[in-house]
Amino acid sequence: MIELRHLRTLVALRETGSLVEAAERVHLTQSALSHQLKDLEHRVAGPLFVRKTRPVEFTRAGLRLLALADELLPSVRRAERDLARLAGTEQGRLHMAIECHSCFQWLMPTVDYFRDHWPEIEIDIPSGHHFDPLPALAREQLDLVITADPQPIEGIHYAPLFRYEGLLAVARQHPFAQKAFIEPEALAGETLITYPVEHTRLDVFTQFLTPAEVRPKEIRTAELTIMMMQLVASGRGVCALPNWALTEYLERAYVSAVKLGESGIWSTLFAAIREETRHTPWMKDFLRTARETSFAVLSGIKPAGHDEESEA
Repeated sequence: MIELRHLRTLVALRETGSLVEAAERVHLTQSALSHQLKDLEHRVAGPLFVRKTRPVEFTRAGLRLLALADELLPSVRRAERDLARLAGTEQGRLHMAIECHSCFQWLMPTVDYFRDHWPEIEIDIPSGHHFDPLPALAREQLDLVITADPQPIEGIHYAPLFRYEGLLAVARQHPFAQKAFIEPEALAGETLITYPVEHTRLDVFTQFLTPAEVRPKEIRTAELTIMMMQLVASGRGVCALPNWALTEYLERAYVSAVKLGESGIWSTLFAAIREETRHTPWMKDFLRTARETSFAVLSGIKPAGHDEESEA
């Protein structure tokens, strides 16, 4: 018998292109995932994909099961959501703040989807607030904060969304563009372009420059990602951004990117919520939708670990 877990595993394999990343996505060890796939192949009496190909090349049987997954899993998800709504009896509010200048690429589709399916939940992204989002969350002025900088605040839970790598964007003609990676000292002679936020909230400082006691020659700020890219492309500085925020600019060969350190720097993006709303059906569904949308629209991100109680 084909089970839903089999279909979800095949979809994860298609979306990630590798057994290792598919195992992370469905929260299994690679050994357990391989065992599950072999069990499914035994049930259908044939291979589902060609081993040692990347991205994964599926057989006709594998493609047929993927078609079934595409048809069935959305219906199951809708039914799960409808059952959760029927079980809930109270109205909700979802006012959020985003400590991530590049997050709208995946957050807006998430909000649109959520608004369509949970019309009874009041959802808003207040602008122009002049307060610290996380303390405001604790005071119930906000209901969710997207952040990569979790703070130990009583009553606040941090649900991991995904992991991402920070890359340094440089002009295509910049000497760094020919390197596989750079060390912190290389930025001592550069103009670093950042968003106008505290340096303690920027990964390029907390994970790369500050531990090495290095400071850029000059720091320049810009409000928008596209403004930063224009400055970088014209040789007026370099900037560190999440890998997924750079994807379209790299694909258009507008700028180049280089790793920060030989191993790179990786961070986790979280949804901060209050413990009291953590178990509500609508909050669980929002977090699940956010994760699914992120992996559907972003490149280069990885699962951030299992957060069972936040899953629907």
